[in-house]
Amino acid sequence: MNKMKLALAPLAYYWSKEATQSFYADVMDWPVDIVYLGEVVCSRRHLMKLDDWLALASALRDAGKEVVLSSLTLIDSEADRRAMHRMIERAGSDGLLIEANDFSAVRAMQGEPFVAGPHLNVYHDGTLAWLNSLGACRFIPPIELPGVDLETLQQQRPTGMQTEVQVWGRMALAFSSRCFTARHHRLRKDNCEFRCEMYPDGLPLDTRDKQSFLNINGIQTQSASCLDLGAQVPQLAAMGVDILRLQPQSQHMAAIVAAFDTALRSRKPAQVDAACLPPRAKRSNGYWLAQPGMQWQDHAA
Repeated sequence: MNKMKLALAPLAYYWSKEATQSFYADVMDWPVDIVYLGEVVCSRRHLMKLDDWLALASALRDAGKEVVLSSLTLIDSEADRRAMHRMIERAGSDGLLIEANDFSAVRAMQGEPFVAGPHLNVYHDGTLAWLNSLGACRFIPPIELPGVDLETLQQQRPTGMQTEVQVWGRMALAFSSRCFTARHHRLRKDNCEFRCEMYPDGLPLDTRDKQSFLNINGIQTQSASCLDLGAQVPQLAAMGVDILRLQPQSQHMAAIVAAFDTALRSRKPAQVDAACLPPRAKRSNGYWLAQPGMQWQDHAA
């Protein structure tokens, strides 16, 4: 089994500045190797400024963590584009790697090394080789890529390319120019009153017959279920996956990190207690098995 690392994905939710800083203060003592920072969902979320993220990056690096700054996933205005360029410039000055979640960010990197985020949709070796030629040194495959396809891609990836796979957390399914949280409160996106802050783990969405269906997070649509590939840790290692990615949530993250850290050190599957699941969420691993993503199969390989 190769030596894998643990990564904490960028925070998808809109927490207060105090809650965000407190969370990352705790992260400094957790056994995670890589921490992604920055706003990836909505440019209107303003409580954490670029200087605040950079201050956290400095503190986390002092604590021995590798830090990556993540770009917005949906850049739809000139202001967003300028903010993205400022972040890349500041990251370069501080020696920080960038996670590009939009192809405008890839272009702005101008051949400098970057992480190809999960929303660049790398499904085959041609795309991966092309991104590598543009500077990508690590990629995160989309969450719906089945394990058998990832295994093939691993055999074809360019020399030196790292692979990082999300193994825990709600899955980002789509982004829209509309804000669904604002719509839920009968507000316009431009006058949303920042209602996202009311939902530290997103807003559950049920079907008419009261079945969990999706999770709403501003302009982002997430799965109602929680991806759990803990059982696949040995398989991922055998494939040569370099990094396991955990999606932050407001509760129980220390226990989740500890479970996956134990799995890496013991070379066994990760076992996360059901109490650690996000609110109202059930486990899922269907995409990994080339099945509907919401499905769950115990001890699946």
